[in-house]
Amino acid sequence: MNLRQLFLTNNDCYKAGKKIKPQGIMVHSTGANNPWLKRYVGPDDGLLGPNPNNNHWNTPTPGGRSVCVHAFIGKLKDGSIATYQTLPWDMVGWHSGSGSLGSAKNANNNGYIGFEICEDGLADPVYFNQVYQEAVELCAYLCKMFNIKPEKPWLICHCEGHQLGIASNHADVMHWFPQHGKTMDDFRAEVKNLLKGGATVSEKNVPSNWAKEAWEWAKKEGLLDGTRPKDNLTREEFAVVLKRLADKK
Repeated sequence: MNLRQLFLTNNDCYKAGKKIKPQGIMVHSTGANNPWLKRYVGPDDGLLGPNPNNNHWNTPTPGGRSVCVHAFIGKLKDGSIATYQTLPWDMVGWHSGSGSLGSAKNANNNGYIGFEICEDGLADPVYFNQVYQEAVELCAYLCKMFNIKPEKPWLICHCEGHQLGIASNHADVMHWFPQHGKTMDDFRAEVKNLLKGGATVSEKNVPSNWAKEAWEWAKKEGLLDGTRPKDNLTREEFAVVLKRLADKK
């Protein structure tokens, strides 16, 4: 999993700051043929790429709607796949809407973390397999962190949430997964298998809290490229950093 972080601090949901105890996960997909993360996550951090329309979700009400999710999965500007965390995991998101049980019992207000998978044209098996695996790893990571059972009704998609009465009437992700031979039962089984195998999903691309300030400074100064914050530094790489420092004088 390529997990990064860019909180949508200008979104009204983030500003509301209501807390939850995470106890479930709801999987969404965006419903638009646009696999690029920059459409939803912004501003550009150098990896996302610029959004010329500036219509990302880091605004009070994206597209005039009160919406926000905890993460997006999709493409970076170089075409690689990443997950961007956009809300703290323990903050109420605005992603489920309400179903037959009413707003008090919807997924938002009852501890469900929600994330969106950026859709493409729905027919590309390569892209689907990439984002599907990224979503499996994200869910395993969250299940492990918050002791969430990878079972229904705790790990569900938006469509299943509607069937349970805790979400609005959306088809995602069951309009997409079956086109590639997958169901939510398959998805839950793969998350469970990942957890049973003892696999851990580390935030390898997120610097530790104690290093964040220095890390961001080094990126801004062009000394480091912003990748692999927790990897070892080779003597070759160290030489490059030293030369960059010398060239700045």
